[in-house]
Amino acid sequence: MTTVIEVHHLTKRYRDVLAADDVSFTVEQNTICGLLGRNGAGKTTVMSILTAQNFATSGQVRVFGEDPYENARVLSRMCFVRESQKYPEDATPTHAFRIARLFYPRWDQAFADRLIADFRLPVTKTIKKLSRGQLSAVGVIIGLASRAEITFFDEPYLGLDAVARQIFYDRLLADYAEHPRTIILSSHLIDEVANLLERVIVLDAGRIIMDAATDDVRDQAVAIVGDTAAVDAFTAGREVIHHESLGRVSSVTVLGRLDAADRARLAEAGLDVAPVSLQQLIVRLTQRASGQPSPTVEGALR
Repeated sequence: MTTVIEVHHLTKRYRDVLAADDVSFTVEQNTICGLLGRNGAGKTTVMSILTAQNFATSGQVRVFGEDPYENARVLSRMCFVRESQKYPEDATPTHAFRIARLFYPRWDQAFADRLIADFRLPVTKTIKKLSRGQLSAVGVIIGLASRAEITFFDEPYLGLDAVARQIFYDRLLADYAEHPRTIILSSHLIDEVANLLERVIVLDAGRIIMDAATDDVRDQAVAIVGDTAAVDAFTAGREVIHHESLGRVSSVTVLGRLDAADRARLAEAGLDVAPVSLQQLIVRLTQRASGQPSPTVEGALR
């Protein structure tokens, strides 16, 4: 496959804050990649540098093999949709879509019109009078209808309710299947977007703590639940990333795949095995990377 994004040892410092710390990764053409992590992890910083809206302190980025800064050949092939997008005071969604149609060579007005209907967007109302959800819909429509070769979605759908977010996910997948392109999706709603993603890159405190295909991630960890003594005996020598206890019952999340012998041993010990969702895994890995201890929970296991 063709590599369309290359990031090599990218570092961005704001005075005493290290927003991106020696970040390196590549993204292949026509994939949906999740750029995940806590607020302040560095996701927006990385995307802003890739779209030439910010500058690296050190390191190198390449998009379509070129430096994106002041490069019209590259910038016209990308769309960056962010939650904090600004518009002129008297602009309406209609104005925003007209400008987008001029800027993005692959813009599909018919698709934009269908999305406007799907999101029930009042296109003649000034943007400053739109609700947060309606403002989010403007960005989502531009990101989808632009059909840019690379589209960055930096949590622009935060104001959308559950129904509208599902519409976004459904339309994105359907249009991606018909018109493949590279999509970088930043989100903290990890379980909601997990089924969209082919690849996940997880940032924490400006550093990458995971970079893997989604299919490879799903079996990276399991939760072992049961009698504390039996759980401790089984997990001895294994990499434990989270531990919760309630009385004599424990739930322990361990990294690594289980083989047939492991499962037979678990059954013999009367222990249950539960899958770990992508969100749970990322939360646990982030806690470990941050040096947070695994708590002993006196309450319901979750």
